[in-house]
Amino acid sequence: MDTLISHARRRGGLGGVKKHREILDDDSLSTSIVTPGETVTQDPQWMRGHGTYIPPTTANAVAGTSTTTIISTLAGTLIKTNKLLSISPLATRYTPQIGDLVLGRIHSVQTKRWLVDITSTSLAVLLLSSINLPGGILRRRTAADELQIRGFFSEGDLLVAEVQSLMGLDGGVASLHTRSLRYGKLRNGTLVVVGGGGVVRGRRHVWTITTAAGGGEVDVVAGVNGWIWIAKSTSNGPAGGSQKAGGDGKVGVSITRLEEESSEGLYSSVNEYISVATRREISRLAQCVRAMVRWNVPVDEAGLNAVYEASVTEEMELMGEEMEIDGEGPAVHGGDGSAYWVDGERGRKVVEMGLRSLGRK
Repeated sequence: MDTLISHARRRGGLGGVKKHREILDDDSLSTSIVTPGETVTQDPQWMRGHGTYIPPTTANAVAGTSTTTIISTLAGTLIKTNKLLSISPLATRYTPQIGDLVLGRIHSVQTKRWLVDITSTSLAVLLLSSINLPGGILRRRTAADELQIRGFFSEGDLLVAEVQSLMGLDGGVASLHTRSLRYGKLRNGTLVVVGGGGVVRGRRHVWTITTAAGGGEVDVVAGVNGWIWIAKSTSNGPAGGSQKAGGDGKVGVSITRLEEESSEGLYSSVNEYISVATRREISRLAQCVRAMVRWNVPVDEAGLNAVYEASVTEEMELMGEEMEIDGEGPAVHGGDGSAYWVDGERGRKVVEMGLRSLGRK
């Protein structure tokens, strides 16, 4: 238990936001957590920074405050840099960077492009020229492609893409592409939202887990923007692309096979048949992700795999105890599914077991 507690304390506490130590030698400031509209200080020695403002002269006259009053505009922690005061928000939106793998939802369809919600401050742009055409044909986009633009992606569709470039004066508008067969429309799974900072930037953001209890293989796509897609693994990859392992163990793509599979399911919105066992393991993985977020543990490949294995071990132990006590099978086989629920104290125990197996403290 000490392992999990020490890990969570470094990330801000268990189950909530801990108040940081006081950083200003000012008796009027009893905490470093501020809320919008709260007066930070009236001492003239301090300068305002990001997340604060000084009311106009007319407003000061009406409110009866001084011209040196600094007021917070955000909910967050108070940061002091020499004589500069700024507010670091408790929750921030995703800031795109070139090369990031992101998950998004189509917000609207426009001429020759889609606007995609990637939980950033601005909607991302996906151009018609930045996607693979059905059949894997490499050619210029024509007026016929523009007419059937909704046949590729329509409003509400989920997709996985890569940030190709940044546009705008402040570089806050991301331009996406799905030209790799690893990217495209998502189906056969469920979406788990963990928020910004919940997914660690790592070497791999797409991996496959061989699940227990006959669930088969499950694909996990962890977007840097805090969206995680957990789906049944198919021979075409999580987004319907063609990825086949050659005889040397490396991934190879046949041209004819690429054309066939790209035309078959690249932009299909129909889910394949998913067995009950696979659905159960997808649900278990989603619960493991939520448990990690609940106890402030960042989600990455090694961490999620370890927590999933810990949940399987915990379930087997629970099944053994029930069989010893009742002399019957576990409750999950009775249909209530309780043995597969990873939440509360059980979730905390599972996350702790996973961290311990990785040697994380």
